[in-house]
Formats: sequence, structure tokens, C-alpha cells
Amino acid sequence: MPVYDVGYRPWSGDRTPPGATAGVIATTGIRLAWTSQWLRRLVFFAWSPALVFAMSFFAFEQAIEEGRLTNMREAARQGRNLDGVGMLGTVLADTLGQARRKTTGEHDPAKHVDPKVDIAQTRRVVWSRLLLAFMRVPQAVLLAIIVGLVAPSLISRDLRAKAWLVYFTRPVSRWEYILGKASILAVLVATITLLPALALWLTGVLVSPSVWVAVDTWDLPVKTVVASLVLAVPTVLLALAYSALTPESRIASFAWFATWAACWVAHSSLAAADVMAAQQAEAATARRAATALADRRATHDARYDPSVFDEPGAEPTSPGRAERPRRDRYLWLKKAAGMETAIDRWAWLSPYHALGVVQAWIFGTEERWEAVAPSLLSLVVISIVATAVLFNRIDAPTRV
Repeated sequence: MPVYDVGYRPWSGDRTPPGATAGVIATTGIRLAWTSQWLRRLVFFAWSPALVFAMSFFAFEQAIEEGRLTNMREAARQGRNLDGVGMLGTVLADTLGQARRKTTGEHDPAKHVDPKVDIAQTRRVVWSRLLLAFMRVPQAVLLAIIVGLVAPSLISRDLRAKAWLVYFTRPVSRWEYILGKASILAVLVATITLLPALALWLTGVLVSPSVWVAVDTWDLPVKTVVASLVLAVPTVLLALAYSALTPESRIASFAWFATWAACWVAHSSLAAADVMAAQQAEAATARRAATALADRRATHDARYDPSVFDEPGAEPTSPGRAERPRRDRYLWLKKAAGMETAIDRWAWLSPYHALGVVQAWIFGTEERWEAVAPSLLSLVVISIVATAVLFNRIDAPTRV
């Protein structure tokens, strides 16, 4: 009986480059995740808010073409709907007012600016705020939900099935494994946030009077890519770290949603405490002013002393009779569009709010470094800690 060579035979096919392993892991993971009908429905639903924001782009460009920028602002002040845009129209018109004062020097009558430059600058401000609001309000929330459904099983399933016996017996490094898994979530982030935002910018260019608007706003797509990258890095790393800590995907999913919910509640509670403290301080100031006014009336005849009141013939104002400011129903949307003047000193506690502050800084709507630095540092710390957990847990079963 002849003896055959039973040793290893040389490979005669084409060798793939070293980085192709991460691509194989990513494409396989995306293909498996896309088999879920719920995921396809959520991704389709994530594109629907772009239709609402596209109406705002169209309304703004129509206002430029018809010369109705000031009329839109006045309509928003009176609480009227703007060309069927609704609450986005109110935010858009308030933005128009801010951009007009900033670019035309409304408070400086001696200053004169070319109307063409004013329109171009106003367009940049309005488009930036609309893109920022789009990425912060609907897309960030939908992204947290979709990542929480997909990410927990990416690594925990491999740990439970002992798939590392297959991965790490072949020349697959930790970098390639992590990169492949992270690419799965990166594709979802791009599909939910980056691509719809770029489509909105393209919509604005198409409905503009001239295609040269793309040259005037060339940096907005770049800022959109950077803002999506800032959104993707900490969220993807944190989700994968939770998935690597346990072989049970349900536990990882619970930890993901619990982190976002608990941090949101903590931020809201502390921010509400600051608002209450500010209101109490204002009330104390009003009481002191009322007491001082009562003392002056006790020593002087207030009926013949117009200096006691703010205006001649006016009645004294007391804390009980003071008109309370009307609550803004769209304050949350204005904050998302970067129109909040107060510094959110607790934003670093919540990943959602920290990401919003950094994205506002990227789009140029937040220029105060004291507001950006805590949130940016918080996201950097989350990314570093999550990366350390990943590198420690990925090949832990293979270490003796």
C-alpha cells in the first residue's frame, strides 16, 4: 500500500493583505445584523426626520429668494407658523434674527455690510443650526436605541459560543478583531447620522437659487463628518466594552440603556436644581427690591415722587404682581440647535449632552471653551477606559 504525503500542502491561491481580516469580520457581522426585520425598520424610520428638516431648508431658501427673512422672524415672534414648518420654523426664524444682528451690525447704525455677504453668512448660520439640531434631537436618540439592540451581542455571543477558539487560533490580532466589530457599528452610525445629514445639505444646495451655494457652505459636510465621528467613537467603544464584559447579551443591553438613562436623569436633576437656585435668587432679589421700595414710600410721598417708579405714572411692581415669563415649548429644540446662552455645567455627566456640546463646538455654535472642555474630557475618558476594557477582555479566555 503506497504511502502518501500527509503533511501540510502549500497554499497556491492569492494571499489577502493583513487588514482584510477586519473587513471579513465587519461584512459578516453587517450581513447577520441586517437579517433582523426590526433593524431594517428602525434604519428606515431613522431617515424619516430628514423630511421634516428638509422642509426647513426649503422654507429658508424660499425666504431668501422672496426677500422675507425679516418677515419670518416677526412671524416667529408672534407665534405663527412659518410656511408650514411648525416648531422648526420657530427655531429657524429665531436663528435668522440672531444671524442678522451678528452679521449686519444691527446695534451699530454706522456699520454697513454688503447684503450678499449677509445672506451668505446667514445661510451658513441657519444651515449649521439645522444640521446640529437634526443630529442631536432625532438621530442621536435613534442611534442609542439601534446600537443598544445590535452591539450587545457582537462580542458576548462569541464569548458564549467560544468562537475565540476559531478566531485566535488563526492569525487574527486583537486590533483586527476590535476593528472588525467596531466597523459594524460604524456603518450603522454612518447610515443613521452621517448619510441623512449629508443628504440634507445636498437638499439645501438643490433648492438654493444657485449651485454655487455648495462652494459657500463647503465646510458644512466636513463638519458633519467630524461630528459623526465624534458621535461614533465613544458610543461604539462603550457599547463594545459592555458586550465584552459578559457572555449574556441581555446584561450588556441592560447596562447600555441603564447608562444612558441614569446619566440623563442625573444631568436633568442637577440642571433642574441649578434652575431652582437661580429662580430663588431672583425671587430674593425681587423681595429685597420690594422692601427697599416700601421703605422709600414710608419716608417719601410716592404719589409726588416719580423717581420711585420706573416710569412716570406707573404703579410699583411687586413680586406678586410681576409677570412671569412664558414657558417656551420648544426650548429643548433650541438647546439642540445651539441657541442656549447659559453654560450647561453638568453636561459632562451625560453622554448624550456631552456629545451635543462637542458637536455644537464643531459646528461653531458653541465657542466658549469653558463649556466645551468638561464634555470633551468626559468623552475622551470614556473612550480610553472602554478601549482598555476591550483589549483586556477580548483574548482573556486564551491567556492562562
